[in-house]
Amino acid sequence: MDYLQTYGEQKLNGTIEISGAKNASLPLIAMTILAKNNVHIKNLPNVADIKTLLKLLSNLGAKCEFHEDKVTVDTSTLNQTKAKYDIVKTMRASILVLGPILARFGHCEVSLPGGCAIGQRPIDLHLKALEHMGAKIDIKSGYVEATAPDGLKGCNIIFDKITVTGTANIVMAASLAKGKTVITNAAREPEVVQLCEVLNASGVKIEGIATAVLTIHGTDSKLLNIDEFKVIPDRIEAGTYLCAGAITKSKLTLTNVDATHMGSIISKLEEMGLSFDITKDSITIHPTQDIKPVKITTQEYPAFPTDMQAQFLALATQADGVSIIEEKLFENRFMHVSELQRMGADITLNGNIATVNGISKLSGTDVMATDLRASSALVLAGMVAEGETNIHRIYHLDRGYDNLEKKLQNVGANIKRLKEETL
Repeated sequence: MDYLQTYGEQKLNGTIEISGAKNASLPLIAMTILAKNNVHIKNLPNVADIKTLLKLLSNLGAKCEFHEDKVTVDTSTLNQTKAKYDIVKTMRASILVLGPILARFGHCEVSLPGGCAIGQRPIDLHLKALEHMGAKIDIKSGYVEATAPDGLKGCNIIFDKITVTGTANIVMAASLAKGKTVITNAAREPEVVQLCEVLNASGVKIEGIATAVLTIHGTDSKLLNIDEFKVIPDRIEAGTYLCAGAITKSKLTLTNVDATHMGSIISKLEEMGLSFDITKDSITIHPTQDIKPVKITTQEYPAFPTDMQAQFLALATQADGVSIIEEKLFENRFMHVSELQRMGADITLNGNIATVNGISKLSGTDVMATDLRASSALVLAGMVAEGETNIHRIYHLDRGYDNLEKKLQNVGANIKRLKEETL
């Protein structure tokens, strides 16, 4: 098992190229199930979650060729409709195959994501919507069994709460359904927008793209011809490296990035005293010697993303004052706090609100990553901590960051990947 070792009090300088968005790539790969042709996707990040989903499609009978940042997926050979637990347990986004497989074959079995009871993450919203579309849903032995022998039928769907994967799943299911499907309270994230745009360009008429009401005109089981396309830049990876520049008080330039997707992130950094030069596909962050405290509430796009909460919490430890960070989307999203406290951070938790007393003198130590974004927060803290910090369990980080340590090394970071000693 690998871990990252980094040393603090670093200065960075240079350019980092941002990879394609993991959270856009996953539904786009699942979307290939709806295609009648070989689908070519460019600008994919080289991360574990992408490889996991491609392995899942391969197990279902698809042919996948992944080279550098490009993949070709041929789903004409799909001959299985059961997504087994062994793969699904490692990635909750595997549920994204449910809608397209059901729409194409009229039957699908997908293991419930490992350790997740229905409702903790709103898989129940996916299932309720599919039932409205005419599917019969059963939960048996840890699997969602969905059948629609007469095909899915368009209908009106109102999500009780905004769900990104739920919106993507139902948009894909509705693409092959019979008739018109209207989704109200749809997610508006850029990753959902790109999925809709690609489907729209592939013969599925979709109205209301980038709004909270989507209207999808299904093809009545007619498979799609999907032209080659390029995945949008990863706004969360970009936000993480902006935080790296901010916390180390360094000037960094990001390329292959879309600042229009990052309004809330850039706005909060500006509140903290940072300034930017922004072009169509680049962002340069200029440091401040006096980082200001900030108040953040995580909410759905276009508000502040929950996937940036941990990184900003690490940054807030170096602010001159008290920062308040409220997590409104996930109940267990503060597990990184105890690890930051081990490094000397002054953080108080009260339910879903973290109070951060800034200008903490952090000390390097051994810390443990608890989830994907928490991993990057610990890297950021390690870059300003005194001495050596070892970040363990970075398999979480490898799920969503493409060559993080190499990209940081290229701008001067003292960070390296090492192997854990075996007893």
